[in-house]
Amino acid sequence: MDFTLITFICLFFYNGITYIINLLMNIVIPPIAIILLFFFLPPYLLVKYFISTTIKPVLSKNVAGKVILITGASSGIGKQLAIEYARRGACLALVARREKKLESVAHSTTLIGCQDVFIMCADVSNPEHCKLCIEETIKYYGRLDHLVNNAGIAPVSMFEYCPDVTNYVQAMDTNFWGSVYCTYNAIPHLKKSKGRIIGIASSAGWLATPRISIYSASKAAVISFYETLRVEIGNDVGITIVTPGLIESEMTQGKFLSREGRLRVDPEMRDKPYE
Repeated sequence: MDFTLITFICLFFYNGITYIINLLMNIVIPPIAIILLFFFLPPYLLVKYFISTTIKPVLSKNVAGKVILITGASSGIGKQLAIEYARRGACLALVARREKKLESVAHSTTLIGCQDVFIMCADVSNPEHCKLCIEETIKYYGRLDHLVNNAGIAPVSMFEYCPDVTNYVQAMDTNFWGSVYCTYNAIPHLKKSKGRIIGIASSAGWLATPRISIYSASKAAVISFYETLRVEIGNDVGITIVTPGLIESEMTQGKFLSREGRLRVDPEMRDKPYE
């Protein structure tokens, strides 16, 4: 039998079988999926509601009266964490570069019953500022229970289009070294209180995404640092690593470190896919 004819017959049967399988899947799968959805969704929602109203409150850590230091507290995740800690009766030390925004966040926390709030203007990329933040918190409260390293900035650009890669050093200085500096100075006090470090990293630390290579690298460094630190001091200080995905913040509004190394709000830069 001619080889071409054999090939034609094989392709004919292959395409025919593929067509039949696709047809059956298009007919059978949708109704099965709908049935399974209605079958499993109500029990899932019931279990979720039960956990959120009974088990979760019991397992939640009591932070009433605890001293919580949050970096990058003037907006985004830091601001929301300050509010949530305040709702639970914690005492706050809020750190960021923008004094007016810090004052606004502090005012919001007092309105919902924060016992005490202390604000400090500081740049965590500066090791002396980080040291001073810890010292001032200890001087004000006499103790430290939670250190939340949240401050971060995001350079956005295709790596090859950056005119000078040293313009992005600020991102590593803030995102990674800022966490390291604060952690280094806080550990002795956290050991005394059997406290906790909360490192706000990002899913970008393990999910490769174009245009944020330096940001991703800085967050991957944060994750690796705290994973290692957990092995070293985990018996004395609790360590929580948080890797959120895309959430509403100043970054989603277009605040980035530009290719020229300047922080600016530019929604157009956010939306350009290949620059």
